[in-house]
Amino acid sequence: MTALLAMRDVRKTYATGQVRVEALRGIDLDVSVGDYLAIMGPSGSGKSTLMHIIGCLDVPSSGSYELDGIEVADMDEQELADVRNRKIGFVFQQFNLLPSLTAARNVEVPLLYAGVKASERRQRAAAALERVGLGDRMQHRPGELSGGQQQRVSMARALVTDPALLLADEPTGALDSVATADILDLFDELHEAGRTVVVITHENDVATRAGHTAHLRDGLFTDNPQHAEPALAGAAS
Repeated sequence: MTALLAMRDVRKTYATGQVRVEALRGIDLDVSVGDYLAIMGPSGSGKSTLMHIIGCLDVPSSGSYELDGIEVADMDEQELADVRNRKIGFVFQQFNLLPSLTAARNVEVPLLYAGVKASERRQRAAAALERVGLGDRMQHRPGELSGGQQQRVSMARALVTDPALLLADEPTGALDSVATADILDLFDELHEAGRTVVVITHENDVATRAGHTAHLRDGLFTDNPQHAEPALAGAAS
């Protein structure tokens, strides 16, 4: 299958005064179009650093990272911003919705930055909200929605640009068990429809829904994520 995301010997080192911290120590990772990968690891394993690099929120200290055929490891801030807006849909633990805007207007925000005209923004935002089951909540503001509904709005916002990659960082961390199940069902549906999904999580019940899992510890994978075994649904948490 075609590789959407390819990393080779990606390293990230942070320096504070005389102290150097190697957050990533040589990451090799391939994610094919249509994959559903969960990346797991304890606190301090490098998950957040890896998520930031995958999401073009940061760049490696060394190594190669290609996203959808584009080398991003050496991009400047403006180039990274362009790639983020065109290629990646983000879903975070905190929904990051603007409280004064309706669900529809929140979903339109990435299209506004991309310069899409108003009529097309409205049409695409409505379609994205319908896709996540919130067609009847388009004019509600975040404060009028449950946590699970707010996360669905954030997922619609992530999908509205039709990104190559859906990247989720602890997407159920702020949700109860019922809302968590609903969101994971939606990830399943998106994956089955052909969407490429990478989820960063420390929760087994989230990881077991993915097609493959990779385990990160001390800045290195402890298994081979290119050939990780499919996660087993219903595995013990």
